[in-house]
Amino acid sequence: MKQLFQHAAITEGITVRVAVNFLPEQSQPEAGKWFWVYHIRIENGSDERVQLITRHWRITDSRGGVNLVDGEGVVGEMPVLAPGDSHDYVSGCPLGTPHGSMEGFYTFHRADGTPLEVRIPYFPLAAPATAD
Repeated sequence: MKQLFQHAAITEGITVRVAVNFLPEQSQPEAGKWFWVYHIRIENGSDERVQLITRHWRITDSRGGVNLVDGEGVVGEMPVLAPGDSHDYVSGCPLGTPHGSMEGFYTFHRADGTPLEVRIPYFPLAAPATAD
């Protein structure tokens, strides 16, 4: 199945694309738990090799609560992307409200070791309305 990427941001030739889907089978609205899965594709359209070193996420719920998540790599990997390469991964996000958003940035290192902060586009987390 071909994934439809709904959101994208480009920083110095590096494109970050995001597709997000609500997972009702992983959610428990009656217990105040909603869950989304997101697919990220990072494309190196620059003319230099880069390596993803860290990630920074800002996850906001509909009550205004903010959770900042910082860590090394993505899903246990620190991919190296040569010019023209891409890297895909899938992860998930639980939330205590049926709506929220995510955004952030990756820090890459160029071949000479200088850092490059690459924006992750803002994307909404929205559970479908359910009939009572």
